[in-house]
Amino acid sequence: MPNKKGTKGLGASNGHNGHHGHNGHNGQNGLSAQAKSNGGSDRNKGYRPTEKEPFMNERQRDYFRQKLLSWRDDILKEAKETLQHLQDENQNHPDLADRASSETDRAIELRARDRQRKLIAKIDAALHRIDDGTYGYCEETGDPIALKRLEARPIATLSVEAQERHERRERVYRDD
Repeated sequence: MPNKKGTKGLGASNGHNGHHGHNGHNGQNGLSAQAKSNGGSDRNKGYRPTEKEPFMNERQRDYFRQKLLSWRDDILKEAKETLQHLQDENQNHPDLADRASSETDRAIELRARDRQRKLIAKIDAALHRIDDGTYGYCEETGDPIALKRLEARPIATLSVEAQERHERRERVYRDD
């Protein structure tokens, strides 16, 4: 279930650099002060992780951090716009049909916002995994998650194989 927001550009950053897990880099890699202060996004413009480089090296972690931060910023911006829309729409409709339609729209928007709130929690958890060095590794098997899967779903915590096993188990229990 890839979300189109997850494939947007990498422009947004809150300057979060965090700890760099597995390979022990200390962050002194010749970046300009500007690139360091914005999480390295300058050097990642046009960059796409490949299988040819070491898995979850510093550049890949920076890439996914920027992708996640941008996605979270987009969601928060949409939430503010929705809140403003709901406040503007908070008027009394004399017509019963208009009022019902408005209430239905409001309920749909609030459910969508609740789903996005949960998504933000997953994004924050993924950012934490980047910081502690566990990002990109299957939480069930410990194996690397394919880069293509992380591109499509940067919050993934399971490899494709582990996810399929999980979904098969869910179906078995659901069918009982």
